[in-house]
Amino acid sequence: MEPLKRKPYEKHLQALQLELASAARWVQATGQRLVVLFEGRDAAGKGGAIDAIREHLNPRQCRVAALPKPHDRQRSEWYFQRYVAHLPAAGEIVLFDRSWYNRAGVERVMGFATDEQVHAFLQQAPLFEKQLVDDGVLLFKYWLCCDQAEQEQRFAERREDPLKQWKLSPVDEVARRHYADYTNAREEMLQATHMPYAPWTLVDFNDQRRGRLTLVQDLLRRLPDTRVPDAMPALPPLRRKPLRERFGVLKPIPAFGDGAAPPTR
Repeated sequence: MEPLKRKPYEKHLQALQLELASAARWVQATGQRLVVLFEGRDAAGKGGAIDAIREHLNPRQCRVAALPKPHDRQRSEWYFQRYVAHLPAAGEIVLFDRSWYNRAGVERVMGFATDEQVHAFLQQAPLFEKQLVDDGVLLFKYWLCCDQAEQEQRFAERREDPLKQWKLSPVDEVARRHYADYTNAREEMLQATHMPYAPWTLVDFNDQRRGRLTLVQDLLRRLPDTRVPDAMPALPPLRRKPLRERFGVLKPIPAFGDGAAPPTR
């Protein structure tokens, strides 16, 4: 299948984003708590999928949780503790750019967690998620799939683009040699944590545009009927003539160079 072209992608995405805006109004109006987990290999496309969802949503309502590596105190806490602090309150949406499943993926493969810690996590994660769902949280878990050749191409693009080099880390460099190990870890994770109340959904992200549309469409399809009455009233007319703003205009800073002195404060 050929990669999806930009124009049809943007056309379909715009329609889906209108539905997302409606869904966000429904979440707020009904006091729902929506959590979406984005997991997958490095460079799979998690950031782009999250951006497609939140682009036109109120950032005060829709937040992204992308946690850094834990510090010393957090490493001594209950593993799920620092993630609980980022869960939504009523009317909020939280998109996890990687989540507590770090323990079953990168921490396991890269040796940042012991076998005992991974085993405990695989037993506790379904219980933790059952508590969330039983308390009314809408929980959706997505794994973004990416072939090794495609991953390598994206790594190369990031290395060559100065604006994307921040996306490459020393861990990514080492992880390239563990593609099969990540596959094995993922399969065991799915086996242990794919539950009827919190199932996994795997999405093909070799074509990132098509993958984003597929993921957003699936998310919207699985939400209840999100139509709510339009709460935005018409703007009343102003009682007086609109005021003209008064402001001063700054003069352009003169060019300097060729021996000229830089501008002073």
